[in-house]
Amino acid sequence: MSKAGWREVHAAWTGKDLTFIGSNANGGVVQMGDLDSVPGIPPMELLLVSVAGCTGMDVVHILKNKKRLPVSDVRVTVRGKRRETYPQIYTEVHLHYEITATAPIAPRDVEQAIQLSQDKYCSASAILKAVAEVTYDYALRVEAPEMAAA
Repeated sequence: MSKAGWREVHAAWTGKDLTFIGSNANGGVVQMGDLDSVPGIPPMELLLVSVAGCTGMDVVHILKNKKRLPVSDVRVTVRGKRRETYPQIYTEVHLHYEITATAPIAPRDVEQAIQLSQDKYCSASAILKAVAEVTYDYALRVEAPEMAAA
């Protein structure tokens, strides 16, 4: 199936409180709501996790695979502000990228990777941009190679 084709996921109620287990055809699972004192991720936060993962994958692919830069770590923190009336959609979303490399890389490469993700590749961000103001910033740091191996 092409990437643009239909996708199917499932959410099954556990029978306890409002907890559901989401799954896909490949066996991936995610817990929504608390189950036996183990916290899950609420559905609206999963939307933010989706954005973080989607854009994070783009940035890693562009920096490490396409540009062949010495990126050792990429972390994306996403904050969202929801409106108070129903449906409580996100109205503001902010992404903060933390990119670590084992040798200096040009900030313009990081900026370009993030911009490509936000403007062209990340479908999850594109969906949120239809209803929310999406902003971002980043921090770039270089760590010594011996620290990266530890």
